[in-house]
Amino acid sequence: MTMPSHVDMQPAFILHARAWRESSQILEVFCRDHGRIGVVARGARRARSRWAGHLRAFLPLSMSWSGRGGLCTLRSAEPTARSLEVTGMRLMAGFYLNELIMKFLERGDAHPELFAWYVQTLEQLAQDHDTEAVLRRFEVTLLREVGYGLNLTHDAVDHQPLDPEQTYQFVIEQGAVPVGAGQSGQLVFSGADILAIGSGVYSDQRKLHSAKRLLRVVLDHYLGGRPLKTRQVLASMRRCV
Repeated sequence: MTMPSHVDMQPAFILHARAWRESSQILEVFCRDHGRIGVVARGARRARSRWAGHLRAFLPLSMSWSGRGGLCTLRSAEPTARSLEVTGMRLMAGFYLNELIMKFLERGDAHPELFAWYVQTLEQLAQDHDTEAVLRRFEVTLLREVGYGLNLTHDAVDHQPLDPEQTYQFVIEQGAVPVGAGQSGQLVFSGADILAIGSGVYSDQRKLHSAKRLLRVVLDHYLGGRPLKTRQVLASMRRCV
């Protein structure tokens, strides 16, 4: 996708910020119509910066920038609503979403539907929804949006609708393969569990656990060995509580 040299008033969220030179920042931004972009916020770290308090995660922004190539220049960034208040484990879950987007989206690859899902997911985290269920639904959506969508409704052999009572082995890049009822393994699930993952409706903890097992393996497969730092931090936090 070719990005225009000037973009005005684009709905956006900051995914990550790092210091650059003496007083500036490089921002990784997720915006509605242009996907993930990199921008330089010149002077952002000065005490009297015009962007003071605005360039932070989970704050809905309207952003304008100019330039082409790997990094553009930020021209304006104004909040459009209050910051989505996520704290504790939910805060780390939000940073996990940001890291997934940075790992899976190429710069300039627009995903307006994923952007809408991202906003909805942050709102659900802020509203005290079940964090695990919220994350699993986002992971399924992310995989579909970037071209790695999972077949969670039909088997991979005869393309028949999944039987909730049947046991399946899930094969990455293929789908669910029927196996005997006594089969066990990391990617062996009941049809009911796979259907729940596809619908995003988790009626019990077993289905949520199955979703986590499946999606962790699938995400790791497509990450190609690249670790997720936020996942490591989340695991460490859980061990401490």
